[in-house]
This record gives sequence, C-alpha cells and structure tokens, in this order.
Amino acid sequence: MGELAQEIGRPQHILRYWETRFPQLRPLTRAGNRRYYRPDDVALVRRIHHLLADEGYTIRGVQKLLASEKAATRSPRSSAEAFTAIRDALVKALEEDGG
Repeated sequence: MGELAQEIGRPQHILRYWETRFPQLRPLTRAGNRRYYRPDDVALVRRIHHLLADEGYTIRGVQKLLASEKAATRSPRSSAEAFTAIRDALVKALEEDGG
C-alpha cells in the first residue's frame, strides 16, 4: 500500500478512504491487516487518481462513471461489440500507463 500511495503521490489514508467509497476496490488483506493490491487494484487506483486529479471528477462523479461502465459491460451485446469494447479499454489503459 505504501508503494502505491507513494507512486500516485497520495497518503495511505486516502487509499483506505477510496476503499470505502469504491466497492470495486477490494485489495487482499494479509497478516497484520496489511493490504495487498493486485494488478487490477493498482490499475483501478491509478484510474481513480487520474480521474480525480487530472480530469477534475468528484468522488461522486467517479462513482457514477465506474457504475455506468460496470452496467455497460453487463448489457447484452454481440461478441464483436464486446471484443471491440475490451480492445478499446485495453488501449486506453495502456495509454494511461504510458505504454
């Protein structure tokens, strides 16, 4: 947790706060209540940070955005549409990650 907090330039308590506000963010808890962020969790934290710090979203705005994206992934669509959406999401994630 400390490494991730340092990477995004936020204190650890902010990450703990985000865990209470974003149900999608659920790191594993290790011995001694230490949090372990999996790669998906790290990507989500980076995205939340980007939306808040760079895009100007509020916590509520990010919550709505993530909820709408989750709902969109649940809606029935053709396989081609689903693959296109996945590809677009991967391209965006790579661009955000500097790849």
